[in-house]
This record gives sequence, structure tokens and C-alpha cells, in this order.
Amino acid sequence: MEDEAGFREFVRARLPRLSRAAYLLAGNHAQAEDLIQAALIKTATHWSKVVRAGDPEAYVRKILYHEHVRSWRRRRFLEHSTASVPEKAVSGDETGRAELRVVLEQALAKLTKRQRAVVVLRFFEDLSEVETAQVMGTSVGTVKSQTSHALGRLRVLAPELEDAMEVWS
Repeated sequence: MEDEAGFREFVRARLPRLSRAAYLLAGNHAQAEDLIQAALIKTATHWSKVVRAGDPEAYVRKILYHEHVRSWRRRRFLEHSTASVPEKAVSGDETGRAELRVVLEQALAKLTKRQRAVVVLRFFEDLSEVETAQVMGTSVGTVKSQTSHALGRLRVLAPELEDAMEVWS
């Protein structure tokens, strides 16, 4: 591989952020690691071309999304409802923050793969609608509608997340 040192430096610098995105897409550490591994293998095999194209992180992010969808198509999971909704957290309470993270993780797991990807890319990766559409290989209109559907579903699945921003800030 040409410029192996450059690839290693890229991985060293961007792995935490890419791992977080993979985890949010996959919903668990094992699948996130599989996503990252697949994306980095594909990136390494085309590293010189990826560097010439200009934005290696966007390339890897796009592979993460496509690998995530590919895995979803191979195996579909059923939703599992819970008997009760967790209590609302108290502001500044570490236990409350942990509970909200669990609620968020469970709510994200109940979204469709596409909705989850839009939420992760737009709100956790802080991409614009245009950037999200490019990563997903879809139109800006689709990103907007999927975002709207995902946020509406999250409001139903986990109404306690409405105040989450106050607790996390």
C-alpha cells in the first residue's frame, strides 16, 4: 500500500470519532467493531485514490453507512417492547445521565436503519442535510423526511428525551 504511514496516521487521528458513529449506527460494540473493520479494510485497499479524492473521513463514513445497511439486509431484527418506561432523570445526576444514554440507545435501536443513520449523521456527527444525503447516497428531501419521521418516532418511543439536552448540558 502506498503511503502506509499516512493511512496509519489517519486511523490514529479519526478512529475515536468513526468508532462512535459506528456504535451509534450498529447499537452495540461488536457490530460497531465489525463496521469499522470492514470500512478501514476497504479504505486501506484504495488509500491512494481516497487521498486524491480529498476527504478520507467522508469516504469511511459512507462505507460505514453502506456496510450498516448491508448487514441489515442480511439479517433483520424484531423490536422488543418493554413493559414500562424508565423514570425521568434528575438534572445533574450521573445515574440520570446513564439512564438517558440507555433510553437513547434503546430508542435508536427501534428506529429503522435509515432513520437511525439520519439521526446519527445529522445530530451526532453534526453533518448538514446535504452532507448527510451525500453519505447516504440519497436526496436532501429524503434526508429531511427521514429526519422528521425519526424524530417523531423518538418522541413516541422515548418522550423523556425531550428534556435530555438540559440534563446533558
